[in-house]
Amino acid sequence: MATAASTVNDRRSLGTGGIRNWFMQGVRPSDAAGARSTKHHQHKWWQVMCLTGVDYFSTLGYQPGIAFVAAGVLSPIATLILVMLTLFGALPIYRRVAAESPHGQGSISMLEKLLSRWKGKLFVLILLGFVATDFVITITLSAADATEHIIHNPYIEEHFPALDHPIAVTFLLIGVFSAVFLKGFKEAIGIAVFLVIVYLSLNFIVISSGLYQVAAQPELISNWRNALFVSVSSGSVPEPRGLLAIIGLSLLVFPKLALGLSGFETGVAVMPLVETPRRIAKTRKLLMTAALIMSVFLVTSSFVTTLVIPAVEFQEGGKASGRALAFIAHRNLGEFFGTLYDVSTILILWFAGASAMAGLLNIVPRYLPRYGMAPNWVRATRPLVVVFSVICFVITFIFEADVEAQGGAYATGVLVLMTSAGIAVTISAWYRQQMARWIFMAISAVFAYTTIANIVERPDGIKIAGFFIAGIVIASFVSRAMRTTEIRIEKIDLDDAATRFLAELAAEGDIRIVTNRRETGDVTEYRFKEHEKRIDNHIPSADPILFYEVEVGDASEFTGRLKISGVEIGGFKILRTRSPAVPNAIAALLLHIRDTTNKIPHVYFGWSEGNPVKYMIRYLLFGEGDTAPVTREILRQAEPEPDLRPSVHVGG
Repeated sequence: MATAASTVNDRRSLGTGGIRNWFMQGVRPSDAAGARSTKHHQHKWWQVMCLTGVDYFSTLGYQPGIAFVAAGVLSPIATLILVMLTLFGALPIYRRVAAESPHGQGSISMLEKLLSRWKGKLFVLILLGFVATDFVITITLSAADATEHIIHNPYIEEHFPALDHPIAVTFLLIGVFSAVFLKGFKEAIGIAVFLVIVYLSLNFIVISSGLYQVAAQPELISNWRNALFVSVSSGSVPEPRGLLAIIGLSLLVFPKLALGLSGFETGVAVMPLVETPRRIAKTRKLLMTAALIMSVFLVTSSFVTTLVIPAVEFQEGGKASGRALAFIAHRNLGEFFGTLYDVSTILILWFAGASAMAGLLNIVPRYLPRYGMAPNWVRATRPLVVVFSVICFVITFIFEADVEAQGGAYATGVLVLMTSAGIAVTISAWYRQQMARWIFMAISAVFAYTTIANIVERPDGIKIAGFFIAGIVIASFVSRAMRTTEIRIEKIDLDDAATRFLAELAAEGDIRIVTNRRETGDVTEYRFKEHEKRIDNHIPSADPILFYEVEVGDASEFTGRLKISGVEIGGFKILRTRSPAVPNAIAALLLHIRDTTNKIPHVYFGWSEGNPVKYMIRYLLFGEGDTAPVTREILRQAEPEPDLRPSVHVGG
């Protein structure tokens, strides 16, 4: 509980001069929760759709190539299954998520409400690990694919062969937008609208040219049909393959195409940007429009690239690797148009990475500071930018800036979030809509299958996600342990009786507070406790005392608001309250008494017997332990001047 003077000093220490102050700009020491109150300008739903589209639509830059590598000639069929899952699975789920979280909290917030105490906190931390996987791999994968479009552009290949170093170029792209965020990034809806309109228009032209080529060369369809309905056994003997076999094989391989499902969680997260009134309805329109547009482009791009691009070009080192539509643009429409397409793709992929960074910078402060699981510097944007940028560099180096290699990790993050959203929606509808709950349960089961299949096929994804989860959980609990001796009480409310008790005590002399863990709560208990504390702590018999009892509430909450009530039992006056942590509630009341009465209060404890390590763990997890020394340490940190610090007495 910072005083006005300490708050002023904190603000002075965070002034505007010097590199450190610039780097830590945005920290608000007096804000216990670490939240940032940023008021967003509102826009039309289709403009906000373009903001989400820089992530969602940009997957066209690499999705067709990854689809062919994963499914071969089955790519169009597997993509069609993916589109059906998009329209009849992801879309209904996130329409429901939008209704449940109109302020952009998303499915994580829905699940947080369903689980209580530490279970809910731990579950959110795990989901944040998958969010970090999704967003970080979005940055690295998008930058890697932008690199593919740069180094494989014919003009660059001819005149700048020295750029054929994917890792170095990807590092450069990540560094550029990291520098933008360090300078100060503001959401630019106008830029997103421009990029999306130009990019989709160019894709429409490229895909149309491919469809024209297919129409002009009917043998392309014949060749594809023959490859589709004929399989080659290990003995190289062609064997016919039926329609059911084709569908079955497509169902097995379509989880590898899950990159095309990205964008729904982002679509809900940007809801605060959608203009009111009828924000939920407009967000649902946003989600549906984006899904329909993307579905058409996914199916047609997969069909065209499978039919008109030689299979060898999709392999590593091939000219269509990670840039299938760009290959068609250069071959069918000339180098000028192809270069124009490359530039638009590079820009939207770069902006998709920036959008993901913005998502990370918003979602981390939304949860971790509220849990007390982030150090103070997390409240500033620039340190987080550095942390996430370093992580992106490491991931890029590990995967050698390979688009296909990162696809598994990206898909894992996307699919886990969608599965969790499906579960959240199913639970939400369980008691209200019996028919809907079975539908959502079925959709969730499909997403669960897709997630498991993707993890089995590409375990790198879950390994990377596990790295993020472990990092977030460990860092969060270390931070919680280091911050646990903060005051952690946002406000104190006393009822009339409590206010009167304190006023009477202050008027009679020294203010003496005796802490008590209530047992029977009768006169006998308080008579015994008073006698014990007066003997052990040498409290004069003429000095009045006031008992203070703190009941532990939800110990997983980091901050709390004290509502203190006064009760009188057999002439004994008692203050009672609930708090996430007992020592913090005691320290907060003592500082409140000092500030309101201008008297230094005294508080009295008994010695605790037992293993100090056990008490420490009990305090960290359950909010109580060896209360006296912890209370004293909280007071020492909150008030550095010994003469102004409430006095702590321990007897026994």
